[in-house]
Amino acid sequence: MMTEIGFTAGKIWKYLDKNGEVTALKLKSALGITNTVLYMGIGWLARENQVNIVEYAKGYKISSKK
Repeated sequence: MMTEIGFTAGKIWKYLDKNGEVTALKLKSALGITNTVLYMGIGWLARENQVNIVEYAKGYKISSKK
């Protein structure tokens, strides 16, 4: 499972780097992953201080730190 989470974190970071800030829902849809794997990947990146996470009325917006 750790390998899948790390691989997903990489996919998330690459997507954010290319596309900029997106909602968690859009990110999930674009990558075709489950909520569980999405949030584990985001958590991985947050732990490494690689993403910005901003709460808004309907969820979260995530962007990469460059």
